[in-house]
Amino acid sequence: MNQEKSTQLLSPTEQFSVLLSSTPRGARLARLLATEWMRTREMPHRVTEAAEHLVAELAANAATHGRLPGRDFRLVLQARRKTLRIEATDTRGDDLPRSLPPALDAESGRGLLLVEALADRWGVELGPVPRKTVWAELDLLLHP
Repeated sequence: MNQEKSTQLLSPTEQFSVLLSSTPRGARLARLLATEWMRTREMPHRVTEAAEHLVAELAANAATHGRLPGRDFRLVLQARRKTLRIEATDTRGDDLPRSLPPALDAESGRGLLLVEALADRWGVELGPVPRKTVWAELDLLLHP
């Protein structure tokens, strides 16, 4: 079995990490796995609901805009005392996300607006080359 592609619980209560294909199927699987991980930790429903949308958007962006042939993306969820951190790492460090208002008739381009609306904080970290990680955080104490 290929360890790189398997689901890995690095710490049963704190972190989840998985490497997924940079495809729409990989992005859907990211959301399903994240939802199950949060459910088994009995996170508050409002946190889980917001996190599902954040995972869906970050994974879709990694699979679409961060896609390079033969390269996967990594999804990481970290539950800390007061924060849930969601990370999507891809291999397109040269293509940083930009939050621009979409045209009124555009069918896409609103994803980062959704991330800004749902996350308490979000950002981008570069490296190691050629990677970038787009992350979003939810404050657990503010989401009863």
